[in-house]
Amino acid sequence: MHFELGPLGPDPGMLVLGLAQLFLLMFALGVVLLPRIERMRAQRWDATEGRTERAEAVRAEAEATRDAALDEIAGARHEAARIRQEYAERGAAAIAAARAEGTRDRDRLLTTGRARIAAGRSAAADRLRQDVGDLAVALAGRVVGEPVHAVAAERRTVERFLARPLD
Repeated sequence: MHFELGPLGPDPGMLVLGLAQLFLLMFALGVVLLPRIERMRAQRWDATEGRTERAEAVRAEAEATRDAALDEIAGARHEAARIRQEYAERGAAAIAAARAEGTRDRDRLLTTGRARIAAGRSAAADRLRQDVGDLAVALAGRVVGEPVHAVAAERRTVERFLARPLD
């Protein structure tokens, strides 16, 4: 069937040439131009959206690292607080032990000092009694005008006087 199209009728040689050029153009587009366009589009996407995604990934990693560091710092602070508390308790115990030892030493020194004072007081009292007795005998000898040492020693007058309680 053959249709008469008039001036619009295609020339078969030109039709084959046009189809060959169309396939050649499509081949060139598919092999050369479309891959370049795709590469350029990928580069542009990488330059815009890809950097944003990488920046988000880096930011998320930095936040994770920061959170881990903050957790580690919190743990270190907790450990430091525990150590401070432990050493405060040790210090309080050491102070209490030193205070108790100091109290024991003070009590021991007071007891020893009181015993020494009592012994010294007793020795001083004995020495004072002896001196008072000697002075009393010497004074009596001056008052009487004769030595009374022998009589006082024989009668033990001074010892009896000093042994008598004072009223």
